Amino acid sequence: MRSAWSKIALILCVLASVAWASPQFSGQKRLGLTTGDQWEPAMAADGSGRVYVLYPHYGRVPDCKGCRIPTMLLVASNDNGKTWQTPRVMLESGSGQFDAQIAVDPADRRTVYAAWLQNGKRAVMLAKSADSGATWAFTIAVRSDVELDKPALAVRGPNVYVAFNHEEEVWVAASPDGGRSFTSTRVNTESRPGWSLLGAATVDPAGSVYLTWASYSKAGGARGAVNLYIAKSADAGKEWSATLLDVSAAAPGCKDEECGEGYLGAQIALTSDSAGTLYALWSAGGAPLGPHRIYFSSSTNGGENWLPRIGVSYAEPGVEHAFPAIVAGNTGDVRIAWMDSRSSSPNSPHWNTYYRSSSNGGATWGDEIRVSGYVPGYRYIAKEGFRFPFGDYFSLAIDNHGDTHVVWGEGLNYQSPGSIWHASGR
Repeated sequence: MRSAWSKIALILCVLASVAWASPQFSGQKRLGLTTGDQWEPAMAADGSGRVYVLYPHYGRVPDCKGCRIPTMLLVASNDNGKTWQTPRVMLESGSGQFDAQIAVDPADRRTVYAAWLQNGKRAVMLAKSADSGATWAFTIAVRSDVELDKPALAVRGPNVYVAFNHEEEVWVAASPDGGRSFTSTRVNTESRPGWSLLGAATVDPAGSVYLTWASYSKAGGARGAVNLYIAKSADAGKEWSATLLDVSAAAPGCKDEECGEGYLGAQIALTSDSAGTLYALWSAGGAPLGPHRIYFSSSTNGGENWLPRIGVSYAEPGVEHAFPAIVAGNTGDVRIAWMDSRSSSPNSPHWNTYYRSSSNGGATWGDEIRVSGYVPGYRYIAKEGFRFPFGDYFSLAIDNHGDTHVVWGEGLNYQSPGSIWHASGR
């Protein structure tokens, strides 16, 4: 009897080891409306099995005469992504709505915030729901006389932060009262910082807020070096100190002639876990106009020091990488994703979305997983992958069961057609 139980225990241990080493994801499922184009999705999950995806829809929205292109839509699941509700319009607007952001307050794991640009990209809208997305209250967090770009949203308790940029200027609008009122502060105060693009923002358990951006030199533009910064504020967004994390060479241009030179350029994503450890994931290249790789680093002392960067992709040298995404949960639980073109051939470009996770803060990593897969009926999807990333970024979330949710965009090229897809797994 003892021998039989020993054999059973050994088998269970082996099976558990295999399950950890080779995590599995569901097949990808299209989200959102099935007409028009959907891209640049943002995602969040709460503590009760709800998952939220916010995205701009390019096309007509049924039964919404006042909607303009694009319109910000919310699609939600109440059962950890098994089923999804019909997409709903967040707020009818006479102008397009861009650059979706959504976050669940980690303090209560219930209150949901969303942000986007509208009014000709001259206003940053904030939406707040205290009833799991059933109803929303809206505030204009920022009014501007000029066009803004790339909002980044972070919340914890009553403190809400929306970062954004205007050309070389990086700003943060901070609210101490749950989004009812905001005060804006410029972050990069140097006189000639270069054209800047926001990456991400996070608030650690101690209340310090961090944000990241990529800064292009005025002389080199999209073909010059790119500085990747992380900034910190320990006083609710009033004063900021910035650290240069890495410097990237210019990325290669898109083969799609309608795509801007910086579309595949360096980006930096950021998050923090329940213990306050910071995690950064970014794309960077070593040679001008050469392929980028994906790098990871962490800091356990509030960004004062960062560990040396490590590469996290299995792809061969020379493969183009872009669009880092990252999320963290309990102490040491960090999960990352990116897109790369390792499945391409000279005359047939194809991209895929890849994922890895770590339970010890990035000291070691689980297997690399290809999350994207083949779905028949779409001319931009082949067995090798999808033809082109659809949008500047994508998103990860961890649900109340500890599963990972990924939402990303796939398209034929930069313009159209394209759509957003979801997969989940452990």
